Amino acid sequence: MKKTSLIILILSAIIFSFTTMQTQKKIVFFGDSITQQGAGPNGYIKKFDSILNQKGLASKYETIGAGISGHKVYDLYLRMDSDVLAKKPDAVVIFIGVNDVWHKRTSGTGTDADRFERFYNAIIKKLKADNISVFLCTPAAIGEKNDFTNPLEGELNAYAALVRKIAKDNNCPVIDLRQAFTKYSKANNPDNKDRGILTTDGVHLNTTGNIFVAQKMFDVLSQSFLK
Repeated sequence: MKKTSLIILILSAIIFSFTTMQTQKKIVFFGDSITQQGAGPNGYIKKFDSILNQKGLASKYETIGAGISGHKVYDLYLRMDSDVLAKKPDAVVIFIGVNDVWHKRTSGTGTDADRFERFYNAIIKKLKADNISVFLCTPAAIGEKNDFTNPLEGELNAYAALVRKIAKDNNCPVIDLRQAFTKYSKANNPDNKDRGILTTDGVHLNTTGNIFVAQKMFDVLSQSFLK
């Protein structure tokens, strides 16, 4: 009798575990080196997981990092079948744009605005064709000075505005990191430093930045996706 009860208990646990895994929704974070680092031990994806856990939602969602260093919007389009669609996600958070601006100056391989918009729209169209919820992040920072003297300030703002337009055209929620970073720097960067506030180098996130980004993403996803 005891043996039978034990077997039933074990089988119940296996069935419960299997059912939980089957019903987990997948969220893919799709981007460049910021997202690649975001999948690391102290990255923003792990911080996002921590928030899910704090809210009692960890068992409902699986998070997947799909970031590759140096990538721009057309790189994302070219690898989305293998790195995103193959994972069968329920939601995708796109965080791209910094290299499309930054690499114009560093290596002459950035992305012109019209091409950026076309590739971005193509990515969204393909994701939505699979009934995937899509969230867009504005590019956050290339330098953290708060007096508008970062070398690529104007162009980064223009691309952030373009992402907002793309989001509106495609009815996608926006995680406006550009606006949030600018506001945070004004309040927390009295010495007008170009790095070290939310980033390590003006672009890539430090611990505070990872926590900040994770919270901003959670705030937006919780409005329409996280339940």
